[in-house]
Amino acid sequence: MALRRILITGSTDGIGLLAARRLATAGHRVLVHGRDPAKVERVVRELQGAGGQAAGLVADLSRPPTVAALATAVVEKHGGIDVLVNNVGVFLTPDPLTPEGLDVRFAVNTIAPCLLTRRLLSQLPADGRVVNVASAAQRPVDLRALAGERRIADDFEAYAQSKLALVMWTNHLAAALGGRGPVLLSVNPGSLLATKMVREAFGRARRPAEYGAQVLEHAALDPAFARPGACFDGDSGRFAPPHPDALDPAKCERVVETIEAVLARLGVPVET
Repeated sequence: MALRRILITGSTDGIGLLAARRLATAGHRVLVHGRDPAKVERVVRELQGAGGQAAGLVADLSRPPTVAALATAVVEKHGGIDVLVNNVGVFLTPDPLTPEGLDVRFAVNTIAPCLLTRRLLSQLPADGRVVNVASAAQRPVDLRALAGERRIADDFEAYAQSKLALVMWTNHLAAALGGRGPVLLSVNPGSLLATKMVREAFGRARRPAEYGAQVLEHAALDPAFARPGACFDGDSGRFAPPHPDALDPAKCERVVETIEAVLARLGVPVET
């Protein structure tokens, strides 16, 4: 297998970190991303110390301008990538609103991966891949909440909506590409994995976090995952249909239009 340049967002903890270790150990060049410079540096040193190729990128993905800046840094400092794993996610948070008035779950779990993907799409090779980390938790998307015009009081509801919005966006772009360019797919790495986010939210785990890291590794590299617009369900270990809303082109298009309207309002171009 050809060695790949792989960016994993949110790779200083949880399944992102474990996937980074697996991929770096296999010889791939891993770009480690996180918000905390010290954590990013620590992980990069760890991977390099184990003989892996790694470099670090720091960005707060709750802010669209910094997402755009991250995409620029990937190209200018590292010459692009072959695989993008949009893994970073937020569930519980003491401060659910960003300075732009967006729910942080929509900002990080939906808008950030969509913007980062679009900004890097032209740099990804035809045999590249974009893995968008979804969840078994998916609820119909309130477009006004996605746009920051309405609050969602329940943390689980906000998280589940943000994850379905990402799947819907992924399906829309995969259909628009029509098999041209990199493969875009959605992956539920598994429910109740033993990660910090799960422990804080539910206080219990069903599977070790390593299971989810292995799913991400396969999604990033395995030829069996080269299925544009497909949804892999880590709970059943197979590809499965997504929420019905993600199969409705009109609903998916409205989600895409809402995301693009948010970015336009914030003055952040979807493409360079």
